[in-house]
Amino acid sequence: MPSSFDYAIVRIVPRVEREEFVNAGVVLFCPEENFLGGRVRLNEARLAAFAPHIDMELVHNRLAGLMAVCKGDPSAGTVARLGLRERFHWIVSPKSTVLQVSPVHCGICADPERVLVKLFRELCL
Repeated sequence: MPSSFDYAIVRIVPRVEREEFVNAGVVLFCPEENFLGGRVRLNEARLAAFAPHIDMELVHNRLAGLMAVCKGDPSAGTVARLGLRERFHWIVSPKSTVLQVSPVHCGICADPERVLVKLFRELCL
């Protein structure tokens, strides 16, 4: 039976005022399947092309922290101990930092992990 899901694209936005970004990942939430998952991969060459002075280590750390929250890793702090829905909403809440997410999109699927991989390949690789 198909289930509904919501997803957002994880973006690196080096200079918010220019509204330029590089897609770096996808986070997908499917409540019916009790699923919250994410994939990230930073294309450093693409990012460096328009943000040569960006701190790549900082960006990698922020992406790792986001994935730790997504997985519910206790090392990510209090927010990582919340339920799946609350963690997803925290992840997709608007931010004005170098790490942002797209508006939330929705769909229907039978296998949320498979859809996550498909979206990641289409949008981030």
